[in-house]
Amino acid sequence: MPTSAALRATAVLAATAVLVSLAGCTGNGDKGKDGSGANDLAAQQLDWTDCPAPSAAEGGGSSPSPLPGGTTWQCAFMDVPRDYAKPDGDTIELALIRAKARDTKNRIGSLVFNFGGPGGSGLKGLPSLAPNYERLRSRYDLVSFDPRGVGRSVGVQCQDDEELDEYYAEDSTPDDAAEEKTFTDSLAEYAAACEDNSGEDLPHVGTTNAARDLDLMRQALGDDKLHYFGISYGTELGGVYAHLFPKRVGRAVFDAVVDPTQPAEQSSLTQLKGFQLAFENFAKDCVERGDACALPGNTVKEIEGFVVDLLKRLDKKPVKGIGDRELTQTHATNGITQALYSLDYWKYLEQGLDEADGGNGELLLSLSDAMNGRSPDGSYSNQGAANTAINCVDSKARFDVAQTKAKLRDFREVSPLFGEAWGWGLLGCSEWPVDGQWDTPDVSAPGSAPIVVIGNTGDPATPYAGAKKMAEELGKGVGVELTYKGEGHGAYNSGDKCVQGAVDAYLLRGKVPADGTVCP
Repeated sequence: MPTSAALRATAVLAATAVLVSLAGCTGNGDKGKDGSGANDLAAQQLDWTDCPAPSAAEGGGSSPSPLPGGTTWQCAFMDVPRDYAKPDGDTIELALIRAKARDTKNRIGSLVFNFGGPGGSGLKGLPSLAPNYERLRSRYDLVSFDPRGVGRSVGVQCQDDEELDEYYAEDSTPDDAAEEKTFTDSLAEYAAACEDNSGEDLPHVGTTNAARDLDLMRQALGDDKLHYFGISYGTELGGVYAHLFPKRVGRAVFDAVVDPTQPAEQSSLTQLKGFQLAFENFAKDCVERGDACALPGNTVKEIEGFVVDLLKRLDKKPVKGIGDRELTQTHATNGITQALYSLDYWKYLEQGLDEADGGNGELLLSLSDAMNGRSPDGSYSNQGAANTAINCVDSKARFDVAQTKAKLRDFREVSPLFGEAWGWGLLGCSEWPVDGQWDTPDVSAPGSAPIVVIGNTGDPATPYAGAKKMAEELGKGVGVELTYKGEGHGAYNSGDKCVQGAVDAYLLRGKVPADGTVCP
């Protein structure tokens, strides 16, 4: 789920970007060739082969392990037009991954996943999360992909690893004119590097083109309908697809749902409220555990005050991090944000805050690195670059310094903890070399098959209210809302049997849950 683009302190990416080692696919890396039109491309035959180790752009690692029963992962490349306005022009390659269905006799088709970001690699995300979807593999080939601009799919490239270390460490909450200049200069330098290294592709990496790619993918996979599972930003991509191709929607599920009705500033404020609520829930848990919690404070406000004070101290004097890298205020804010994605990571947040208070910033810096796509060897995936590029070509919003400073008070009032960083994040696309497409995406989909839309009441990155808005915008009889009363980003992978049962019944048997179903 995106925040305002290029917000370094809160560069929210896919829910898969946590402390796990993921794997994906590589290929020949051909960046483009003469095409013969989208109609011919829809009939292309995909050459599926064993998946080698992932590329640096995908974050590195080893090849994905076989699934239960010995099923191996297969990878392929699919040609799509670089520019859909010129369907007979150059093509680019999209990288795909699949695990074939167990029950070939009762196979429904392919189930295509997008895990969010924008900027998340499906070639890494799907193998790491596949155990959660093993029941669905009974009747579907599980398929995912790196969207255009991401990973192996002509990934957007901006700065090199050394430059990114400096970029992600810089102060993203400037306190005076000199710091403001440093901040805005770094944004300009970053945007210029993206244009220098990927200028030909920057205008074409937006969500509308990614949705068109999905329809070519549907046809190349041999499916009459697109069966789809979108998570976080993947729900926005799915909504845009449904708007463009309503009659081609098969069985679809949106989980951790983006509110499609909010322009950039309001979307950022809403997400800010979500992370503030998640932190308060974390602090409440700490208070209830009493002396078992390592953090000082007997109330939520006292624990919040402790963390605010820690961030202020780090702004003045960073502490030891990893190797010769220090934990800055920006890194710490990033690390806190990353840990709030999942209830399972609250224990790391507690430990990291306690250690940082004592002068050891290693754990919070590791969490920050996970969000920014930095591997332990110092190399970066392209997830941050892709996140910025896709957000900025989608959204028309462009703020200057004066406009941003005038809005900081609103952000601080929403969150004393994150508000300053989120507010300055409005400048993320201010220097971008490509204009944006929309204020908000159109996801109306009259005539589409039902789409199950799942909202999580404790979701920090895609707050609960967004699910209702998405269901309403999809249209009557299309959006079917399901509520999960829980914590973390998303619902299906929480393990809740009620949510999983409703989703499985729809995807596997076509049984649409009652609109307004509440789980557990």
